[in-house]
Amino acid sequence: MQIVKATIATIAELGYHQASFARIAERARLSSTRLISYHFDSKDELMSQVIATVHGDLAIYLERRVGGATTAREALDSYIRSTVAYVKEHPAEMRAATEIHHHRRPESPAGSSLLERLLARGRDGGEFAAFDTRVMAMAIHRTLDGLPLLLDASPGTDLDAYADELAALYARATGHAPADTFRR
Repeated sequence: MQIVKATIATIAELGYHQASFARIAERARLSSTRLISYHFDSKDELMSQVIATVHGDLAIYLERRVGGATTAREALDSYIRSTVAYVKEHPAEMRAATEIHHHRRPESPAGSSLLERLLARGRDGGEFAAFDTRVMAMAIHRTLDGLPLLLDASPGTDLDAYADELAALYARATGHAPADTFRR
């Protein structure tokens, strides 16, 4: 875990291409890069572990917050707001994951099956209009995936207002949204 944390911090600070085993070992206070090579056969394997760690942490974070929702609409709202909160609370992890995703093959977004399940529950239960849950889930994920890039460009972004806007947008997009969904 020490190596993964050091990798996250190195990528978040220096970027993907500058995250050499030497820099990671230095940040982790390891005596040699061989300690990294002992655990990971390649940089690609280490990056896969970083992504698995960040996605796993995010999935647990979302499950805890979305799990208590009693309606699909409430669950979707919680999912969006919780993802924004995670990005706010874990900027290095999200910056590192974004960097890795930009330099490697795409992987399934964290929480995608959770989101698809809650969208299907709302659609099938009549809370939402008819739509393709995969398409809607991908739209929601891509909107949230861009948040770390937005924060890099505009660090002072009001994330609470951002979450409000996204929650209102996707309440309307899923249909049957109450009139007072939009908040300022």
